[in-house]
Amino acid sequence: MAGINEGRVVIVTGAGRGIGRGEAIEFAKQGAKVVVNDLGGATDGSGSDIGAAQQVVDEIKAFGGEAVANTEDISDYEAAGDIVRQAIETFGKLDVLVNNAGILRDRMLINMGPDEWDSVIRVHLRGTYATTQHAAAYWREQSKAGNQPLASVINTSSSSGIYGNAGQANYGAAKAGIAAFSIITAKELVRYGVTVNAIAPGAFTRMTQGLIPDDRAESMSADAIAPLVVWLGSPEAKDITGRVFNVAGGHISVAEGWVAGPAVDTEGIWETAKLGSVIPDLVAKARKNSETNGKTPE
Repeated sequence: MAGINEGRVVIVTGAGRGIGRGEAIEFAKQGAKVVVNDLGGATDGSGSDIGAAQQVVDEIKAFGGEAVANTEDISDYEAAGDIVRQAIETFGKLDVLVNNAGILRDRMLINMGPDEWDSVIRVHLRGTYATTQHAAAYWREQSKAGNQPLASVINTSSSSGIYGNAGQANYGAAKAGIAAFSIITAKELVRYGVTVNAIAPGAFTRMTQGLIPDDRAESMSADAIAPLVVWLGSPEAKDITGRVFNVAGGHISVAEGWVAGPAVDTEGIWETAKLGSVIPDLVAKARKNSETNGKTPE
């Protein structure tokens, strides 16, 4: 029986380990040809090694799938273009881009240096932009040539970004940016036959060791993220776009974004001195900010 992504060509970044590895393997099991991108570095972004990507390629080939390794740095704009070109030149086209690669340099804001800020923003936010921009340019060309794509981008946000988590101002800002980027680019690329969605995954990986208790490792397997991502990259998801999904273990929910809450109006412009009797009341009526798990405090 053919898989739901039979014949589709997919790029998965950060696919050498953890969540990305599970996504690449599941895409291949569902019939896709996969470009397995991974720089092969440590969780803080240092170093590189082709071994991680090649091992996943070998696993895919072992069960009869098709895959090639790629070790380009997604935050390098030209290198990001090379990843897209490799998919097209190797397999003839590109249908799905999964932006999964990322690093961590956690630090409380008061102790965070500029390099710790810049490196995390560069990999997550610039990296997601760079690969998506190159892929979108290809899909636009296809659309204008009369070959309307049925393409998908799945980006990786985080609960740290959409709900907030102390000690991760750099990572959270990048991940919140990715959520917004996904919603905006979904509006822009729909005309070219491209859907854009994002996930906020919860899983036990190298990057979450110390954040998730060891006794929850099995129930929060990194491989549990793949089914949703692979489905979102399939033709079955052609009508789903501009959404962010929470996913962990067997749990999936739709993350609901910023909404305009309680409001008050006045004639003309507010007098500054009067706001002291207005703003506290508005805040008291508003829904409390979500906790890191996405739930509203009691």
